[in-house]
Amino acid sequence: MTDKIGVLGKKSAKRTGVERIVNAPLPTVYGQFRAVGYIDHDRGDEQVALVHGEIGADDVLTRLHSECLTGDAFGSQHCECGDQLASALKAVVAEGSGIVVYLRGHEGRGIGLLAKLRAMALQAEGLDTVEANLALGLPVDARDYGVAAGILHDLGVNSVRLMSNNPRKREALVQHGIEVAETVPLLIPPCESNITYLRTKRERLDHVLPHLDALAHLS
Repeated sequence: MTDKIGVLGKKSAKRTGVERIVNAPLPTVYGQFRAVGYIDHDRGDEQVALVHGEIGADDVLTRLHSECLTGDAFGSQHCECGDQLASALKAVVAEGSGIVVYLRGHEGRGIGLLAKLRAMALQAEGLDTVEANLALGLPVDARDYGVAAGILHDLGVNSVRLMSNNPRKREALVQHGIEVAETVPLLIPPCESNITYLRTKRERLDHVLPHLDALAHLS
């Protein structure tokens, strides 16, 4: 009886962490990538890392890109996400090797698509992006980067040159055992539709956006 219980217990044990499922070639308009697909057993999300060239273990040019349907797919100018994704893909191709980890479940800084759209509606009424989330009773930033670190570990990466303006990404990777050798700015020229949003990211979310200083003429 004891042996049977032990066997059943092993079978019912819940898996944790990320598991690599598939590695497929992915030709893109930017260049040739490998799409390495993962299951995040902790959250149930499907994740993907786009890998270009032969990556080493150290100082790998890397972007952790939070899913943004409106920006990445629809070309929204409410944010700079779509342009950042394109710039990151171009950068790793120009480098000759690198990784873009596309983080699903990060929509709207982790609050989900419909909640993000509700927050955008409040921003159209005058709230900033932080105030809008709080008005909905939602966290300002609910993203977790543990899965990104798990993917990088699986790919054999020890240290990265991180394409990001967000210091929290750097801190999160370091906490999860990935060294950040350098932070590489990913600055996108703003427009009238997103300048307020970007200034809020700098002033209230600590994003490093020095290029905004020369744009006082934008409302």
